[in-house]
Amino acid sequence: MPLPYVLLSAAVSLDGYLDDTGPDRLLLSSPADFDRVDAVRASVDAILIGAGTIRADNPRLLVNSAERRAARVASGRPAYPLKVTVTATGDLDPGAHFWHTGGEKLVCTTDKGAEVASRLLGDTADVVALGADLDWRALLEHLHDVRGVERLMVEGGGRVHTQLLTQGLADELQLVLAPLLVGDPAAPRLFGPGEYQGGRLRLVETRRIEDVVLMRYEPTAPGAGPVPTAADRRWLRTACELAAQCPPSETAFSVGAVVVAADGTELARGHSREGGDPVVHAEEAALARIDPADPALPGATVYSSLEPCARRASRPAPCAELILRSGARRVVTAWREPDTFVAGADGTGVLRDGGAEVVVLPEFEALAKAPNAHLTA
Repeated sequence: MPLPYVLLSAAVSLDGYLDDTGPDRLLLSSPADFDRVDAVRASVDAILIGAGTIRADNPRLLVNSAERRAARVASGRPAYPLKVTVTATGDLDPGAHFWHTGGEKLVCTTDKGAEVASRLLGDTADVVALGADLDWRALLEHLHDVRGVERLMVEGGGRVHTQLLTQGLADELQLVLAPLLVGDPAAPRLFGPGEYQGGRLRLVETRRIEDVVLMRYEPTAPGAGPVPTAADRRWLRTACELAAQCPPSETAFSVGAVVVAADGTELARGHSREGGDPVVHAEEAALARIDPADPALPGATVYSSLEPCARRASRPAPCAELILRSGARRVVTAWREPDTFVAGADGTGVLRDGGAEVVVLPEFEALAKAPNAHLTA
C-alpha cells in the first residue's frame, strides 16, 4: 500500500541528547532554524508527535508564519497541517496546548486506548483505534488512504523516531546539531537501542544555520522480505528515473535498474540500450558491472522499473535468469511486463520458481510507464 513520505525532524546536542533534565525545555535550535522548521511544517500535510512529547513539552505544534498559513489556504489546503499523536494507553491531558491550537487533531491508538482517549478528549480530536497493539504501518496507511496525507513530518520523541527508523518507515532524517553538551545519562536521547540498518545512510545535504548545522540523511538499506521499506521506494524511483535516459525505441521497452547490497551500498546501475548496444537490457547492463564473485551479490536487491524478462530473442539468457545466476534473491519492480512484445511474459514466475522474492510496488507504475507511453497507448 502507498504510504506518506515520512520526514523525521529533530535537534540534538553534540553528545546526542534531545533535552536535559531541567524543568524547562532546552532550546537547541537557533532562531533561524526555528523559522526553517516552521517552513517545513507549512510544507507538509500532517505533523506527528508521541504522547510523551505532549506530556513533557506541551507543544502547540503550529505554523507560526501568517504568510505561510495564507499560502497554504491559497493553494486549497487548511491553514494548519493535521496534528497527530500516538499513544498506546490513550492517557492524554485534555488541557494540553496541542488540542486547543491549530487545526484538526487526530489520536492514533489501540482498541483499549481509544476508549480512554475518547472519554478524555470528547469531540476535541478524532480518535482512531488501530487494533490490540500499535501498528506503525497501519497508522501510515490510514493517514495516506483516509486522511490524504502525502507528506508527514515527525517531531518526536525519541521512541517514535527509533521505531520508525528501525522499521524502515522513515524516508528522511533532518537532524540539527547544536553546539551544546548535556552529559546527563538520565536525559532523553534521539535514538534508543534497536535493529538499525547496517552500513551508512546517504547524506543528502549539510547547511550551516547560524550556530547550528542541519544534516539531511536518507536510509539506504533494502528490505529483507515481502514488506517494502522506505529505502526500497527510493531505489525503485531511481530505477524508474533511469528508464527515462534510454535511447528511444519502437521495438523495446525503456527500463532502468539498480543493484543494491544489503547494507545499502549501490553495486551498479544500468538502463536499456546504454553504451550504444541496441539490445542490452537494464538488469543485464547493471549486473555486467559487478564481479560475479562479489560477496554482496547473494544478499543484494535488484530494482527494475519493469518486471525482468522471462524470454528474449536478442540474447541467450533472459534477465530473470541472469538475476538468479548472480545469486541475488530479491527483486523490487514497479510494472508487470505487458504482452506488447512477448505474450504471457512472466519474469516474476521465473524468479519465484528460482527462489527469489519479488516485490511489486504499483504506486510507481505510472513513472515506469512514462518513457514507454508510445508503446502502450
